[in-house]
Amino acid sequence: MIGRDRGVAKRVLTEVDTGSLDLERLVALLDRAQAERVRDAALRARAELADRAVINVNSTARGGGVAEMLLPLVAYARGTGIDCRWLVITGTPDFFRVTKRIHNRLHGAEGDGGPLGPEEREAYESALSDSGEALLERIGPRDVVILHDPQTAGLVPRVADAGNPVIWRCHVGIDDPNDLARSVWQFLAPYIKRADRVVFSRTRFAWDVVEPSRRAIIAPSIDALAPKNQNLPDGGAAAILAAAGLRMDAGRAAPEYDRLDGTRATVRSRAELDGGAPLRPDDRYVLQVSRWDRLKDPHGVVDGFVDHVAPWTDAHLLYAGPDVLAVNDDPEGGEVLQAARERRRTLPEEIRARVHLAMLPMQDIQENAAIVNALQRCATVVVQKSLAEGFGLTVAEAMWKSRPVVASRIGGISDQIEHDRSGLLLDDPRDLAAYGASVLELLRDPDRAAALGAAARERVRQNFLGTHSLVDYMALIDPLIGRRADEAAG
Repeated sequence: MIGRDRGVAKRVLTEVDTGSLDLERLVALLDRAQAERVRDAALRARAELADRAVINVNSTARGGGVAEMLLPLVAYARGTGIDCRWLVITGTPDFFRVTKRIHNRLHGAEGDGGPLGPEEREAYESALSDSGEALLERIGPRDVVILHDPQTAGLVPRVADAGNPVIWRCHVGIDDPNDLARSVWQFLAPYIKRADRVVFSRTRFAWDVVEPSRRAIIAPSIDALAPKNQNLPDGGAAAILAAAGLRMDAGRAAPEYDRLDGTRATVRSRAELDGGAPLRPDDRYVLQVSRWDRLKDPHGVVDGFVDHVAPWTDAHLLYAGPDVLAVNDDPEGGEVLQAARERRRTLPEEIRARVHLAMLPMQDIQENAAIVNALQRCATVVVQKSLAEGFGLTVAEAMWKSRPVVASRIGGISDQIEHDRSGLLLDDPRDLAAYGASVLELLRDPDRAAALGAAARERVRQNFLGTHSLVDYMALIDPLIGRRADEAAG
């Protein structure tokens, strides 16, 4: 079980302290029928899991949507009385180069163009060997294990051999798989064939190498009360941006937010801006919040703004991503950031002053989330012009804040936004003129932007709050427990 003080476990596994959260806080946001469904599922799960733990495993506690979803999901599960935990594996540079290659190809992109052959499989399995041993030391014989994304797929056989129910969750995918994506399916198939269930974010992401009977679909979700999404008092968002060095002081409000444990905290860390002054209080700005990843297309976001938005408006562009040194599972982040910086330096001076690249502090993940919250709330238009996307949590986050969103019609983004009703979708994310025209449309028509934003918030409330994912996971786990119990009895 977790908590054993053994050397190998300490070296290669870290437990994330999520605390616990009262599920009723989220239930209060739902209508009556939704609320009763959540309460019933929580009561049933608490009874079924009375002598079991649910162990989540992934490769990073910071940066990216998976970590952001796990933190509240684990905390709310604990708040219902379920013994739910979150472990993070470590890896070598070679391991993360291989898993980044896998990540890119799952999106149908070539990435670094390197192979996925015997040498890469050896690097992948070797890096996971100690993690597998440590994980088996820290789970009980009746515990349920949920492994997240390609970094953990190689652990599935170890858990299955131990007799534990095991779920593998793939958070990324592609609607129309090409040969690159299918090559990764084949690479990972020997591991995931041992999983009791394989979870995808949407039906079109499901792999044909996984039997339909083992597939499950669970849409990602956001925690509306977390630091990234909670309401902020009047002037609070502007004060947070000022404290982070992203905007000039706009008033006397305190740069404060509520942490997950309910305590009040103050934003003190500052972002790193690539040249240029902070935004002025009256500056309108277009925002994209993303990791420094080629598939998020920072180059295209900048070029589309420069060529098709900036000449006809006084708005600014702010592309905000994490401090690349704090995201240990993405070896390409520094290269992508450097390319974006070089592109910005080539811009004419007047345009360059309106293009901001921000590296957000990551020392405190909840503080980072509060800064993103403030950025999204103060943005005039939020964009997510990704070339590939599993779900795109930043879209749901911005929609929850009633922001008008322009985003690519790819992956889970097209599940979130109903075009022309709760946002605007781009049929071709590489069409920079269409991207610019959509952004300009919302900059020029505040009433239309406000209407789209209001519809967007209701869309998230009905479909993408964390309560929906909790219910889906509970429903997925329940029959697995019963099946394994029957097998043990037989």
